[in-house]
Amino acid sequence: MLHGSALRDQSAWRSAVRAVSAASQPPGAEPMPRARRPRKGDHPAELLGPETTVNFAAERAGSGISEVLAALDSELVGLGPVKKRIQEMAALLLVDRVRQRFGLMSTRPNLHMCFTGAPGVGKTTVGMRMAELLHRLGYLDRGHLVAATRNDLVGEYIGHTAPKTTKVLARARGGVLFIDEAYYLHRADSEKDYGQEAVEILLQVMENDRDNLVVILAGYKDRMDAFFESNPGMSSRIAHHLDFSDYELDELESIGKLMLEPESYYLSEDAEATFREYLKRRMEQPRFANGRSVRNALERARLRHANRLLADPDRNWSRDDLMRLEPVDIPVSRVSSRPTEHSACQPSDPRAAGPRR
Repeated sequence: MLHGSALRDQSAWRSAVRAVSAASQPPGAEPMPRARRPRKGDHPAELLGPETTVNFAAERAGSGISEVLAALDSELVGLGPVKKRIQEMAALLLVDRVRQRFGLMSTRPNLHMCFTGAPGVGKTTVGMRMAELLHRLGYLDRGHLVAATRNDLVGEYIGHTAPKTTKVLARARGGVLFIDEAYYLHRADSEKDYGQEAVEILLQVMENDRDNLVVILAGYKDRMDAFFESNPGMSSRIAHHLDFSDYELDELESIGKLMLEPESYYLSEDAEATFREYLKRRMEQPRFANGRSVRNALERARLRHANRLLADPDRNWSRDDLMRLEPVDIPVSRVSSRPTEHSACQPSDPRAAGPRR
């Protein structure tokens, strides 16, 4: 229920929900039961007889999901439980698609998800691959991902939230809406907060338009748990909870090497040891952001590497010199157990530091 000043804007809220729901139906079309609603990937003209058999190796190859799962595995180090859950979901959806060809219609699976974990553990990357996976299996028309935060959805005055939320939902239609730090949507301690209006719109769309949109909520686990406790309607609409654990030291090293390879850089043997020591110390600092912190450290290493080469302009540098990072490019001495200036500058916005690993 809307409360506070948002009660005076219920008409705008209802209009927003109707606009989002109506946009997913062709003009003049009657709403259809969810279990029978046609969607991309259905094969009503190719119904198979009861004696027909299918081969799932061929079905999997034809769907193209193996490519998506392989890309996910190559892009992300570790995350075994998360990858296993994605594979299980892909298996369910592939079987569901084949069942349709036999005329075995069942209710469309609930695909809304919650990703919990610290920054930089790959939540956005998995969200993008999930959107692609659902598109290839026919469960999403476009398969794109729209990332949003509270600022994109919640307005500053009466009548502002509904249009903002509707605009974002329209952009995400046919794909995935990824809301990072979703617990900031509603600030229960403020009577003038309009976030609950955005939550109510999302609840309606997640239920009534789930054939055309998948919502992924993301953030720290403890805060997401508190958010669901205060919004039980939202919790009941989330079917899949994936927890992203922090990376171990060896995994962070591997992530660093994966990041350097496409940029045509590499760490010398001594630099590898120095980088490991840097990571070990950095992991103990506040605001450590897993893969994002690795990326930031390597960006600074490239900066020092470039300045080191330019500091000796008369020297002839080889191709290998232009690729090789040395220990001097990774000053471990600047990292201590106390908060430092650069640790305080770690971005809180997941989009501020480029793609996650």
